[in-house]
Amino acid sequence: MSKQPARICILGGGFGGLYTALRLDSLPWEQAEKPEIVLVDQSDRFLFTPLLYELLTGELQAWEIAPNFPELLRTTNIRFCQGTVSGIDIEQQRVQLQDGAEIPYNKLVLALGGESPLDMVPGASAYAFPFRTLADAYRLEERLRLLETSDKDKIRVAIVGAGYCGVELACKLADRLGEKGRFRLIEQGNQILRTSPEFNRETALKVLNAKGIWIDLETTVDSITPDSISLIYKGQIDTIPAELVIWTVGMRGSNVVKILPLKQNQRSQLITSPTLQAIDRKEIFVLGDLADCRDVDNQQVPASAQAAFQQSDFVAWNIWAALSDRPLLSFRYQNTGEMLILGTQDATLSSMGLQLNGQLAYTLRRLIYLYRMPNLNHQLRVGVNWMAHPILQMLNSD
Repeated sequence: MSKQPARICILGGGFGGLYTALRLDSLPWEQAEKPEIVLVDQSDRFLFTPLLYELLTGELQAWEIAPNFPELLRTTNIRFCQGTVSGIDIEQQRVQLQDGAEIPYNKLVLALGGESPLDMVPGASAYAFPFRTLADAYRLEERLRLLETSDKDKIRVAIVGAGYCGVELACKLADRLGEKGRFRLIEQGNQILRTSPEFNRETALKVLNAKGIWIDLETTVDSITPDSISLIYKGQIDTIPAELVIWTVGMRGSNVVKILPLKQNQRSQLITSPTLQAIDRKEIFVLGDLADCRDVDNQQVPASAQAAFQQSDFVAWNIWAALSDRPLLSFRYQNTGEMLILGTQDATLSSMGLQLNGQLAYTLRRLIYLYRMPNLNHQLRVGVNWMAHPILQMLNSD
């Protein structure tokens, strides 16, 4: 009797999950050992999150940054399953979906990403807008259109968090709203972009100042209402009007992961070994926002798309190695630099000794992200569209 092929179940189709699946499919499996690869995500689309901001300014279209999974996986042996995970039985090695379906597995990859914790402040869950998913971007777009078509002289926007997401959103929305927008960046720390290279931080500060964006440092949020936000600064509470509050701070693992009997930190991130395996469960691999990982050099791996992109190679290789009786590799994170979008046609870039800002950084950022898109077919479609767009604009203007 022939041996049943192993089933690898990958939960989450973001950078970590999709790229792990694609890498697994491309590895040199013996024909008899080739596993079944099942990718599960609640959405039918992959989201290239670093380009999500461009939807709000109309620079990019949804199909460019959010291609659907069946299209991306058409030429692979990966089976896509759209569904919401309701539970994981790690003893029986089964994934349960909300529709009642069950997926048994031999190897499990947890790449479910994180959630924005909106229950930290009164009113946040009801009135603040998170910005993590395509649905978040659509919801924010709808709110912006309502405000833009209202009779308000000014649209006052408060953005909680002056990390990457907060700064990039502030710059994009300032360009979109122009003179009608009034912006505040609220940061509990004593500087913006705390983990950024100094060049990027200083460039971003200059751009924020030039766009008239107010920065509240060492400030926390007390509460949020439909038309205001209350801030705490040096023990004093100040309530200011705000038609729109966007929440970009904090991250925690999903409730499905929280209840698993696996070692995790206070943010419900699973603690992994340097081989990206869950502690005590060698058949479970964890990456991306969900992983609390120290690499082989004992450096803390950041929860970023860049890290998930790198981890996916190691997870795929280690699953292949485990199923082929080969030694596993320990992950080593390589910080290849940082890019920030700072508005329409403006960005800053620090990478391997190179420091750029403005139009050139914007163009390089686009090209680098084009290269990182999931497959050649999508790269070509998007690349052709990007090249044709300015030509069509020029012809239409004549």
